[in-house]
Amino acid sequence: MKMVPNIISVFRICLVPVFIIAYFSDQRDIKIYAILIYALASFSDFLDGYLARKFEAQSNLGKFLDPLGDKLMTVAVLVCITIGGLIPIWAVIVACVKEFLMAIGGFVVHKVGHAEIPPSNLIGKISTAVFFLVCVSVMIFKLPETAVTIMIAGAVGLAVLTFASYIITYIKVMKNRERNA
Repeated sequence: MKMVPNIISVFRICLVPVFIIAYFSDQRDIKIYAILIYALASFSDFLDGYLARKFEAQSNLGKFLDPLGDKLMTVAVLVCITIGGLIPIWAVIVACVKEFLMAIGGFVVHKVGHAEIPPSNLIGKISTAVFFLVCVSVMIFKLPETAVTIMIAGAVGLAVLTFASYIITYIKVMKNRERNA
């Protein structure tokens, strides 16, 4: 049972190219197959975390695979809906920079600080849920440009807040590591 959460994370990573293919293959206005794949990936994100906690199957590999799957799907969805003309390019740039910096922060904490990668927090989980709802709404509904900009700005703002919360966590972990060294 210990490997099941990691297998689910790998499954989610494998859904990234499936999402991209579905998004660009679907000729309808509503990208229903892409949305269903994205929903499955989002559910798998919840499921792997739940199972890891319930069966005490948390691992450093899982702490790497889970956010990797999230980051890959996030970037894939953003790039696809940007190419599809549904959101402005600045949203992709800000989100990608944030994801890249968070990945570097996790790497530094783990490799340089020799500490465990901090688990996701409530702000991150809320940000992920909001991002999912915004992206699905943009794919389903023909929304006015102003509404899309406001929704995307809110989701990106929440992502930046998440980034700030992780930076604070990373700093605390590194300080605790220095004190205990």
